[in-house]
Amino acid sequence: MTISMDGAMAMRNLWRNPRRTLLTGCAIGFASMLLVFMLSFQLGSYDTMINASVKIRTGHLQVQARSYNDNNDIRLTIPRPGRIARALRSRKGVEAVTMRARALCVLSSQNRSRGVLVSGIDPENEARVSTLKALVRKGEFLSPTDRNTALVGSILARHLKVNLQDELTLLGQARDGSIAATIIRVKGIYTSGMDEVDRGFIQIPLSSFQELFGMEDQVHTIVAVCESVAGVDTIQKEIVQSLPGPDLTVLSWKELMPGLVQGIKIDLASGIIFYLVLIVVVAASILNTFLMALFERTREFGILLAMGARPARLFKILFTESLFLTLLAAGTGLVAGSLLTLYFQRRGIDISGASEMLKQYGMTGRIYPRLSIVSALAGPLAVVATTLVSALYPALRVGRLSPMEAISRG
Repeated sequence: MTISMDGAMAMRNLWRNPRRTLLTGCAIGFASMLLVFMLSFQLGSYDTMINASVKIRTGHLQVQARSYNDNNDIRLTIPRPGRIARALRSRKGVEAVTMRARALCVLSSQNRSRGVLVSGIDPENEARVSTLKALVRKGEFLSPTDRNTALVGSILARHLKVNLQDELTLLGQARDGSIAATIIRVKGIYTSGMDEVDRGFIQIPLSSFQELFGMEDQVHTIVAVCESVAGVDTIQKEIVQSLPGPDLTVLSWKELMPGLVQGIKIDLASGIIFYLVLIVVVAASILNTFLMALFERTREFGILLAMGARPARLFKILFTESLFLTLLAAGTGLVAGSLLTLYFQRRGIDISGASEMLKQYGMTGRIYPRLSIVSALAGPLAVVATTLVSALYPALRVGRLSPMEAISRG
């Protein structure tokens, strides 16, 4: 009986000053909505950044010879890679698999030279794993029957002053230490949006690479793309347990691209600081509102105390008012933020005018916010907790009021 009566009194008291209640609720609701959308946008941008980067460069997972990632020694190869690739393709959660080999070489046109990383790719499977085929702006993508043809990055092509069908001289060191030299023809020119890739990489058919560098049927990496970023760690552990020997290892995109991981951590830290500042500002405004309500009702509280009401009951009524208002406003903000996020989760947000920093991670299209339990609840719960903590101080002050002094103040 007392609980329901106190609740009814709390609800009635909320609408004694509708404008103040609405303004306070709007502040809480807007902060909750903004936090839901911004967290979803931030987490979605990370997925976009990771997938864009791995589908141009590393894949989500790579099987390599142990220590190959540290020194890129051309002699550290994977023997009989076909059976490992077939085992990976049959694994649940793996979307596509390809094999690659690479070597540092000098690439020369008629008048200019440049050191590049030559990557031997399987054209058919590479198109399933990476976005390279879609990035070709001039000419065509490689085909399985190609010989002595290459894909060249746009910045590199501009530096060497070459175009489609122009010849380039490739000079490097084979796996057995002999000289590897050949003439290749430019079949396609691609633009990834990542200057490092467009400036320092070329791709040739894997069969041509193996023949030129004396690789036989061996490769340096087996690259896998997973269905989702969230499942990468689990799949990595499963693959490690099924490797045929101790000389091989499995690396995830986190180990292959530590710079991207650091960039995400820095961005997340700056985002958390922004969210904390927003929550503190909202809490300060809420505290001010609750204190104003307390000062306006000091005489009322004094009369209730003089009539025998216990301070604990007044504390409960005042805190219940704050709880009702906070939960209603935060819940409304959560729903509004979720609906806004779901809308842009479908349509995406165009970032075609993004800065050069974003383009370095291959983010040249659209970002899709990703609504999850964490992004939906973390912000509103933080707002609710902070608001209720702010409401404790005015509520506790009620318990220290003297009935006579409160009545005389009013």
